[in-house]
Amino acid sequence: MAMTPDLADLARSLVRVHDAVLSGAAPPERPRELVARSWRRALEFGVDPEGRGRRDPLGPAEVEARRRDSRLALVLDDLRAPLLAAADASSYLVVVTDADGVVLWRSGSARVKHQADALGFTEGAVWTEDAVGTNAIGTALAEAAPVQLFSAEHFENAQVPWYCSAAPIHDPIDGRLLGVVDVSGPALTLHPAIRALVSASASLAEARLWRRHGEHLERLRTAVQPLLAAANEPVLVVDDHGWVAVQRGVSVGSRIDAPRADRAIALPGLGLCVPEPVNGGWIVRPRGASGTVRATLDLTAPQPVLEVWSAQSSWRTALGARPAAVLAAIAEHGRAGVSAERLSRIVYGDAGHQVTVRAEISRMKRSLGALITASPYAIADGVVLTVSRPGPA
Repeated sequence: MAMTPDLADLARSLVRVHDAVLSGAAPPERPRELVARSWRRALEFGVDPEGRGRRDPLGPAEVEARRRDSRLALVLDDLRAPLLAAADASSYLVVVTDADGVVLWRSGSARVKHQADALGFTEGAVWTEDAVGTNAIGTALAEAAPVQLFSAEHFENAQVPWYCSAAPIHDPIDGRLLGVVDVSGPALTLHPAIRALVSASASLAEARLWRRHGEHLERLRTAVQPLLAAANEPVLVVDDHGWVAVQRGVSVGSRIDAPRADRAIALPGLGLCVPEPVNGGWIVRPRGASGTVRATLDLTAPQPVLEVWSAQSSWRTALGARPAAVLAAIAEHGRAGVSAERLSRIVYGDAGHQVTVRAEISRMKRSLGALITASPYAIADGVVLTVSRPGPA
């Protein structure tokens, strides 16, 4: 949002736009597209502009349980310290929520805390768009992007005297949304640097989580050294998310699909493997002398079935019609591989479903292991896949 030197004039202008839109009249100017989208969602949710929506916060026990479960607790100081150290920190609040928009931590000005209490902006409050309308926390969750809102860009009238600037925080290990960091305060105290400061705080927290992950991988390497001292075979050691701590005699990059105790995985160069849990991770090594993985995709049954086996282990799983069609098309193109565009045309009849195809293959790789390679999509080296198709009617 482009800021003007006169915040009071801007606030008055936004109030006129807000009141016109919510009354059904033609506004003097269009709201920002992000704001317009959020207002439409709030109207669809049935949020009351007068703030008579739900305001019941979660109880202290539930908030504490969420704090314990949140990975943001590991980097809370990294999130809050840069924001609370700013020169104008006495005029705003620093708020951290979880991925559900629940306020877990709130720090800052006692005076602004008192004002926030009257608004229901307290620890345990749910600050999503469907609960309280357009606000930086809920809108950042809905838009999956940093958001700054000023004055009457909020949906509820009670929030008009406020500004808020928020940024989502993702876990760098698996990309999962962890929550949002937000700075909120009286609208006319907004400083133009707040948006950048909030985004920098979120980036710092993500970087710290990544460093902690590197430290975990180093501890895992140290812990497995005695177990690997006499190993002569190719072997991988990975964490619970599939990030590689040790690789010997095989090259798989920095990550494989997350191991599961009840599922063999197929890895080029290792063949079929059953992950063995160790403290803080998994050892992945071949189950038999042969590194070849053989698989059969049976399309003759009412529901397609994929069976995978190697020298000493095997498993089978039912597939949906779409993933089975994608896998069969990849197998048909052999080692040369096939593009997402071509797969879209084969499976859906046009080239407009490439994103759907990529998402389908991503899900398949998580459940089936490394049977498929990307760029282009092909059956992996060391894997032999046979497709059984129905005969002519």
